[in-house]
Amino acid sequence: MIKSIFVLGFVAWSCLSSVSYAQSVTVAVASNLKPAFEEIFKGFSQSNPQGKNIRVVYGSSGNLSSQMKHGAPYELFISADEAYPLRLVEAGLTRDRGVVYASGHLALITNASAGLRLSSDPDSIQSLLRAAKKIAIANPDLAPYGKASVQYLQAIGLWDELQSRVIFAENISIAAVYVSTGAAKVGITALSLAKSSELSQQIQYIALPDNLYAPIKQRMVLKRDPAPIAIALYDYLQGPVAKQILRNNGYTVP
Repeated sequence: MIKSIFVLGFVAWSCLSSVSYAQSVTVAVASNLKPAFEEIFKGFSQSNPQGKNIRVVYGSSGNLSSQMKHGAPYELFISADEAYPLRLVEAGLTRDRGVVYASGHLALITNASAGLRLSSDPDSIQSLLRAAKKIAIANPDLAPYGKASVQYLQAIGLWDELQSRVIFAENISIAAVYVSTGAAKVGITALSLAKSSELSQQIQYIALPDNLYAPIKQRMVLKRDPAPIAIALYDYLQGPVAKQILRNNGYTVP
């Protein structure tokens, strides 16, 4: 009798645990997307009550991809590039190849209180970078925007000269924070972050020419057998409301 009660109790606990797990969904989002995604997710949650069961994790695309490859329960991975999601596709970890939901752009930023003159004139940009003691960018081995930043510096012929002064942040958001707090007076970050209200009082920015770095196409993928709420968010991100928010935040959308 006692054994039967124990077995029934265990089965009931297992079922409840499964239901609880099914209702809790984690989404991995590249750091460059945070300001736009927070606005998108707010609208999504207002129209979909199950949104309250979604947990959002931000980080560099490289770290998030690695975590997912090693078993992190991310139902949806919203990357800052195509390469990391497509590696997960090749590993058989995703529902399909996903979609490119936006293309990002680079911005040169300076600390607003540093008194630096910021101009889009190429010669002025080179002079500014050469005079900087520290230049903050994201780690190119983990963050697509960091890789694009290196490509830009190589394209204008300054990478070899400046790389000893470059500070590598774990992700693109941290690179922006380095500049906003004055840890570095100059940096390269995502245009979307440079335009965010959180940084508007601390930094100045200019968009950098797109032809001086490889296109930053941002892809998202669902894991195999994703939860319905993750599919709903995936679809919402391709809808007109989300696309307009992405445009407003400095992205180009398909």
